[in-house]
Amino acid sequence: MRTTKAKLIIAAIIAVVAIISYYSKTQVNPITGEKQRVSLTPQQEIVLGLRSAPEMMNQMGGELRDPKINAYVDAVGKKIVMETEAGRSEYKFDFHVLADSRTVNAFALPGGQIFITLGLLQMLENEDQLAGILGHEVGHVIGRHSAEQMAKQELTQGLVSAADIAMTDPGSPNAASMMTRYVANMIGMKYGREDELETEKFAVKYMHETGYSSEQMIEVMHILDRASGGQAPPEFLSTHPNPGNRIEHIKEEINKLK
Repeated sequence: MRTTKAKLIIAAIIAVVAIISYYSKTQVNPITGEKQRVSLTPQQEIVLGLRSAPEMMNQMGGELRDPKINAYVDAVGKKIVMETEAGRSEYKFDFHVLADSRTVNAFALPGGQIFITLGLLQMLENEDQLAGILGHEVGHVIGRHSAEQMAKQELTQGLVSAADIAMTDPGSPNAASMMTRYVANMIGMKYGREDELETEKFAVKYMHETGYSSEQMIEVMHILDRASGGQAPPEFLSTHPNPGNRIEHIKEEINKLK
């Protein structure tokens, strides 16, 4: 009985500390004005992204050794940054083309390191579509989504630890472990969808402000859909949780700018 009570007390303390720690990490995003729970300062995000970039590139075939293509992608990315609110942020944006021609993906590290694989780049039909992909990833940086996810993971880990301690049924350790992981994944999935909705908005807005056709973001979704061939989705759709009907949401955002 004493052991069980002690476990519950310890679990409660861990859970309370995790929750208090999470809700104390509040900053106002200087671009969006949104109050966010984040673990890092913008400068820490920049440092983390710069330190992570080389390893990330090594895992995906390295950076493409084609000066012409690299310059093209960099020019489109820099145009998006310099002609939108992203240029007023503290972040240092760099755009990289990864040599991986089989993986269809694009992603952003904290602080402004943005990547697109050769596999995805080769599928795009025009510069406007490239601007949509890069604008989407710039939106992840401006939205501070990585920093938010890190703070949520810290909260989740604390709650999972508390749940593991509180679970006292020795006959079903696997069930307890599965339940805590399920809850953790549900938290992550929820915020992932919200992030995607916000970045679609950023992408459409940035395309409009830089003179690109925002309707081409709809075509990007069609290209990614065709890339799946009715089987496993492209990596881009796996790493960017689907917020529902993405095309309808993009159309709504486009209509707001007319």
